[in-house]
Amino acid sequence: MRLAILAASVLFTTAALAQTPTPVISSPLSSPSAPATPATPATPATPAPKVVAKPKAPALTVEQRFEKANTSHDGKLTKAQAMTAKWTAVTRDFAAMDKDKKGYVTIDEVKAASAKKPAAKKPAAAPVTPKP
Repeated sequence: MRLAILAASVLFTTAALAQTPTPVISSPLSSPSAPATPATPATPATPAPKVVAKPKAPALTVEQRFEKANTSHDGKLTKAQAMTAKWTAVTRDFAAMDKDKKGYVTIDEVKAASAKKPAAKKPAAAPVTPKP
């Protein structure tokens, strides 16, 4: 029981001390009628570090991307290789590109498919109406 009372008194005393304002240090040269100011910290606060965005790498061409994804370097890109390289456009449209169902696509098939895509991706321009 004594231990519980002792622990409770320590907790309450600590909480009370945490709420006590810091003592004000007055200089002997200051006048008694002037309000005392609290002491300033010895070291100034350090500013937060600036976050600098990484510059984006230049976009790879279709040929460069094909070479990077084609880990076997045989000129035949499989769907698994495209998935590993995170080439989502080829992975998504692989069946359409592989018309012969041979299980791989060549650089020419990827280029042909990518040449068709930009026209389909561009939003239609809003018609311009002349102002009266």
